[in-house]
Amino acid sequence: MCAHVLVAEDDEMQAELIRRSLLAEGHTATVVHDGRAALDAARRLAPDLVVLDLMLPVIDGFGVCRVLRRDEDIPVVMLTARSEEDDVLLGLELGADDYITKPYSPRELMARIRTVLRRSGRSAVADRPEDPVVRAGGLAVDPVRHEVRCDGAPVDCTPAEFEILLAMVAEPERVFSRRQLLEVTRGTDRASTERAVDVHIMNLRRKIEADPRRPVRLLTVFGVGYKLSGGCG
Repeated sequence: MCAHVLVAEDDEMQAELIRRSLLAEGHTATVVHDGRAALDAARRLAPDLVVLDLMLPVIDGFGVCRVLRRDEDIPVVMLTARSEEDDVLLGLELGADDYITKPYSPRELMARIRTVLRRSGRSAVADRPEDPVVRAGGLAVDPVRHEVRCDGAPVDCTPAEFEILLAMVAEPERVFSRRQLLEVTRGTDRASTERAVDVHIMNLRRKIEADPRRPVRLLTVFGVGYKLSGGCG
């Protein structure tokens, strides 16, 4: 992976979108939802960069940035819905390496992250060619080429199916609720419902299971949702 990025964002949907965008770029990501957790994770994990929302609970982004600049040497890209000049200047004065206001495109954010990593002297990490393919349970998902392989054979997926597989292969054995998987597909299928997730899973089983009626990869966790078995294949 290119870099380890800590994402501090209290909006879970936004945080998941950033996480998936980072995975697609070949990075790894840790997500937290409040300022205290952001500081704890920064000290424990020493990430290559922090994506920091301004309006965090417990400790706001300004406070987190102030402590990071005092105690750690980690590049910071600050996110906020507030675009007033005073906020921008304060963020930069506290040491934020870049500042981007909402709404923003994931492509723009990834470009800013690449620039900050390079400018911060971590370009050897940021520019190192790495394999972006995510693998687990006999599946290989390539977020750059938008390709899926199962035991080496190509699998033709719809955009929503691809997003579901990418999320699950990135975190094998994690149990995803239908609502979480629905949020994963929001960028490709905004009219979808939680029941549509069951249809996507059923269709994926037809494509990646030897016997869709007795799945060994995409497993149902009754009363909760679905998970990808990481030990298969």
